[in-house]
Amino acid sequence: MIAILGTGKMGEALLSGLLRAGVEPGEIMATARRPERADAIAARYGVRVVSNAEAAKTAETLILAVKPQDMGTLLEEISPHVPAGRLVISAAAGITTAFVEARLGDEVPVVRVMSNTPVLVDEAMSVISAGAHAGEEQLRRTEELLSPVGKVLRIPEAQQDAATALSGSGPAYFFYLVEAMVDAGILLGMPRAAALDMVTQAIVGAAIMLRDSGEHPVILREAVTSPGGTTIAAIAELERHSVRAAFLAAIEAARDRGRELAGG
Repeated sequence: MIAILGTGKMGEALLSGLLRAGVEPGEIMATARRPERADAIAARYGVRVVSNAEAAKTAETLILAVKPQDMGTLLEEISPHVPAGRLVISAAAGITTAFVEARLGDEVPVVRVMSNTPVLVDEAMSVISAGAHAGEEQLRRTEELLSPVGKVLRIPEAQQDAATALSGSGPAYFFYLVEAMVDAGILLGMPRAAALDMVTQAIVGAAIMLRDSGEHPVILREAVTSPGGTTIAAIAELERHSVRAAFLAAIEAARDRGRELAGG
């Protein structure tokens, strides 16, 4: 039995992904703060929606998907009900395994996870890190849960905040870029629907080339950048406006904000 504690956007995305991966609704429990949300989740997915305490007592694997600022309250609520050896997967940005372990006890193995919203289309990037009491078995079980809905990568926990900023928030940067490119198409006289179609396919194709070719992105970019051509003119403008530096600063800001939320 798997329990997802907190079915907000990411919790629901993980829930739907597990069901698409073949986990039966009867093998999943979910919790929700508001009764109307609980009713909606139960009706939509056919899973049993229970209290946090019941989920903690019953499920073999607990996925904690609440907001970072709500994690302390959740752990205080479930700590009397989590037995030794129960696998706890924490999916809240900025929350360390040590934070969870300190509230649940030294006998509870904790794995920290950061996934992103492409879990909805089985193309998530999930990065996982073991806490002090989690070993190969717990990491493997976590990978088995997440691999049907995307790629899973093990990283040291010290890199988790950076991964949250880079990968967890990454889809938003992509959508922001698409929005800007579509606006540029409209500025140049292109209908919105046609501009969106072209930009989307260009980026999907480029992403597949990057993933499957094994080439460094610089090599792939240079293949499109002819001397004195249109692409280098565009790249020069991006450099003039410090777009690269803006991305560096933005991702640093996302990392710092994640730490603030966890601390608050």
